[in-house]
Amino acid sequence: MKTIIHKASSRGHANHGWLDTHHTFSFANYYNPERIHFGALRVLNDDVVDPGKGFGMHPHDNMEIITIPLEGDLEHKDNMGNQAVIKEGDVQVMSAGTGVFHSEFNPNSDKAVNLLQIWVFPDRKNIEPRYDQISIRDLKTENALFQVLSPDKDDQGVWIYQKAWFSMGHFTTAKSVEYELKNQTDGVYVFVLEGQAFIGESRLEKRDGIAISETDKIKINTEKGTSLLVMEVPMQI
Repeated sequence: MKTIIHKASSRGHANHGWLDTHHTFSFANYYNPERIHFGALRVLNDDVVDPGKGFGMHPHDNMEIITIPLEGDLEHKDNMGNQAVIKEGDVQVMSAGTGVFHSEFNPNSDKAVNLLQIWVFPDRKNIEPRYDQISIRDLKTENALFQVLSPDKDDQGVWIYQKAWFSMGHFTTAKSVEYELKNQTDGVYVFVLEGQAFIGESRLEKRDGIAISETDKIKINTEKGTSLLVMEVPMQI
């Protein structure tokens, strides 16, 4: 098993006043030649947006964009006619395809929103753009990993145009769980949202990430109060 640890403090960081953001991979003014992407996983941004602020209308194309609010609300509008508020406990996906414009704002006047925005390279280009959003509250299983994203329209969670699988876990007690890869040639990126976890000899704390490849299963030991995001992606793009 091959592993690369990205400590939370080593991420790229920018504070724009209204936006406080951390980048696991190269993004905007943060460039690290050793952190361009991990297989098909291109962007993992950890954003805090002030009340009433946000990103104005801007374009994307040929990218799968996944947004997961961790705390607070985010209002989305796009040129496909979609307008929605995504909340903690929701997952949103946008397949940019041939091109889409969208905006994202914090609609609240009294509290910030903390969200993850994740970009995944698609397995095909120039598809018709699409939007989807679900609540994962009914999918949530305490003290176990539960799937929130896959490449299958009929599977649990949202789906994207890539052979990728995302799972989350919220642990109210110390627990040992095993993640078995869908494809042995894939890699897995584990991102600790809260608490602590151990993978092999590696100790991971809040907002630490670990890139794992060359294995078919991963054993994760969690502490009480730990939350995780586990992202399996193709290594070849």
